[in-house]
Amino acid sequence: MNDPLLAIHGLKKSFGPVEIMRGVDLALRHNERHALIGPNGAGKSTLFHLVSGNLTPSAGQIVFDGRQIGGKSPQAINRLGLARSFQITNIFPKLTVFENIRLAVMRSRVAQYAFWKFIASDGGIRLETERLLELVRLAGRATTIAGEMAYSEQRSLEIAMTLASDPKLILLDEPMAGMSQEETHYTAELIRDVTRGRALMIVEHDMDVVFSLSDRISVLVYGQMIATGTPEDIRNDPNVRQAYLGEETSA
Repeated sequence: MNDPLLAIHGLKKSFGPVEIMRGVDLALRHNERHALIGPNGAGKSTLFHLVSGNLTPSAGQIVFDGRQIGGKSPQAINRLGLARSFQITNIFPKLTVFENIRLAVMRSRVAQYAFWKFIASDGGIRLETERLLELVRLAGRATTIAGEMAYSEQRSLEIAMTLASDPKLILLDEPMAGMSQEETHYTAELIRDVTRGRALMIVEHDMDVVFSLSDRISVLVYGQMIATGTPEDIRNDPNVRQAYLGEETSA
């Protein structure tokens, strides 16, 4: 447990002559909530793509739970215990909430390959689906068509689908984007609840959420990590205030 759950060393990513990630180092501890902040274009989503397998590093190492994962497929990385949600909700809008979560549970158990098996009769899948519904406070919406729910509820559904694989680390990319203040508060508390006993890395622009939710914060500016520390450390870091927080305040 002394070794970090996720360790990134000298990570670089270039698209042709354009260098997006310029030697990033980062360590994320077991069961830690870690926020990644920085101005638009800093490379936050690129870093998430690299860690989750959607992009291959140009150089450097990504080690998750003791294994080198740089360049592995998203499916292989997910099987190791890393799950990710995207900036845009990734649900099946024409299916019910229950059906969405059940599909995610099936996928985690490789049940989709057992075509001869009548899925509804698998009590384990049903029970796990119901447990996840309760966990994200959507039990009362089980039969609702997912695409007809409010945006914040769709994000809650996506979080349940992310949890279906029982991950050790969850990556959440701007989960509060487009939400009202009330929805943001609700979703932040939900994330706090469902990530207990797991590690979380979150990209979020709402600084109130970042400072209240995170154990530590890392600041990425133009593909380089300029600071990592506790919320109080980051709040008082003059380089961070100049590079990012000051811009947000003045804006």
